[in-house]
Order: sequence, then C-alpha cells, then structure tokens
Amino acid sequence: MEKALVLMGCAIGAGLSMIAGIGPGIGEGYAVGKACEAIGRQPECRGPVTTTMLMGCAVAETTGLYGLIVSMLLIFVAPGMFIGRL
Repeated sequence: MEKALVLMGCAIGAGLSMIAGIGPGIGEGYAVGKACEAIGRQPECRGPVTTTMLMGCAVAETTGLYGLIVSMLLIFVAPGMFIGRL
C-alpha cells in the first residue's frame, strides 16, 4: 500500500512540474510577436532586436527545462529512493 502511495505521489508531482512548460511558451510567443512588430516598424534594427529576442527566449526556456528535469527525477529516481526505505 505504501509503495502505491509513493508511486502515485511521484506521478502527480511529475505532472504538476510539467506545468512549468506553459510559462515559457507564452512568454516566448509574446517576445517573438513584439520582436516582429519592432522589426516591422524599424527594419534596420533587425540584428540587435533578433539577438536580444533569442537571448531572452533562451533564458525563458530554462524554466521549462528545469520543470522537465524535476519531472524526470520524480518518475525515475524518487520512487527508488522512497520505496527502498519502506
């Protein structure tokens, strides 16, 4: 019974940690849209705007990657750690 509770908790936690992927998706979409607007208004600023946008998107994507790593740890590592102690 305890093993089932541990597995259930890890599965629920992994699912909840994947919610972290929503924020970067929305943020990156918004950033790319604003960059397209800026380039449309001033095409000569395409290089700096694109560089800044890509750096911002890379930083924003780390949040989603951290959520993915936590999810993988909860699925593959945590059950073995907790079930071994029961």
